[in-house]
Amino acid sequence: MWWDRGMRPPPWLGSGTAGRDLTLAGASLVGGLVLYGLGMQPQIIPHPDVPPALFLAPLLAVCVAVGLRRVAPRTSLAVGTGALVVDTALGNSLGTVVVYTQVLYDACVYGPPRLWRWLLGITVTLSVIGTVAGVLGFGQWRGAAVGVPVVLAGLLPVLTGISVRQYRDQAAAERARAEQTARLVELDRRQAVGAERARMARELHDVVANHLSAVAIHATAVLSVPGLERGQVESALRVIRESSVQGLAEMRQMIELLREPSGGDRSAAGTLGAAPETVAARLAEADGLVERIRAAGLAVRVRTDGTPGPLPVGVDLAAYRIVQESLTNALKHGTGEAELTIAYRPAEVVLTVENPVRPDGSGLPGAGAGLIGMRERAALLAGRFTAGPHDGRWQVRAALPTGEGG
Repeated sequence: MWWDRGMRPPPWLGSGTAGRDLTLAGASLVGGLVLYGLGMQPQIIPHPDVPPALFLAPLLAVCVAVGLRRVAPRTSLAVGTGALVVDTALGNSLGTVVVYTQVLYDACVYGPPRLWRWLLGITVTLSVIGTVAGVLGFGQWRGAAVGVPVVLAGLLPVLTGISVRQYRDQAAAERARAEQTARLVELDRRQAVGAERARMARELHDVVANHLSAVAIHATAVLSVPGLERGQVESALRVIRESSVQGLAEMRQMIELLREPSGGDRSAAGTLGAAPETVAARLAEADGLVERIRAAGLAVRVRTDGTPGPLPVGVDLAAYRIVQESLTNALKHGTGEAELTIAYRPAEVVLTVENPVRPDGSGLPGAGAGLIGMRERAALLAGRFTAGPHDGRWQVRAALPTGEGG
């Protein structure tokens, strides 16, 4: 029925399911009373002595069963079947039989699965019995017509109800799958956003931390050492200015990259993926990085093993950032010297930074985000990362696979 397929009901049926059920029950009763008023009370076995008014009781009962179709399907079927039995004993009225087909349909649509299977078996059995009894009783094939009323009033409504129920269940399953898919998509989106935020935070930290550390160290030196000569002050201020300008330049480039997507479809991941080429954060640029660190006051010794060669973009960026962060930490927490070793191997590039640590633990404060960021960079590339004391010094070691050499 149209009201069981999710279609919008007419206004006169009411807004709630209970109101629609009561409206349908009332309409069924009015239709039965119209048939009664027209004198259409055909009887299979005529009983002239049966008052026509007696047919109104089973008609009323079967209409009540229609009103209970959703709230109590089993009760609705029991009341409707009882009314049909009484009506059949009186001779069968057309109105009661027609309304009972609605009861059978509702029992299949709203009842439990066992109920419609049970009704299907019963109506098929009664249809077969009626057809066979008619053939045997009349002694010819025309007697099969006896089973036709059973098929029309019993089997057909049951089959229709089963079909609508399966359609409804399939639609509900599809809606559930669609909702589950939407939830998974939303979860993936949130995870992607979280990962992008983490990557952006890591990039911004690595871009700025080195330069701000140099600024803070030289500013602290200027403020804490009295009687500095003008040349020393100018040298410190020159380092502060260069570090500030470089940091602002890299920050500006990062912001431009984040604003760059055209057409609204480029993701932050694609933006950050382009950062190495635009910001020139490549391991080949490590010499310039070391010079800036030396100007900031850290004596860096650089040693290269193997033959330098082109690296994958992701490895190039990660290697540069790990070297940058390691030297920045050595500048903040070390004693003023560090050793950087870059080893080019057939299948990986290995970065090692060692520096002595101040015994009193003094130095610029840090939140530990640098070590976390370096470890995440190595993990994203399926590399290895360690950081900690080693032979009385602090050592940072990262091995990043290059995907070459097997």
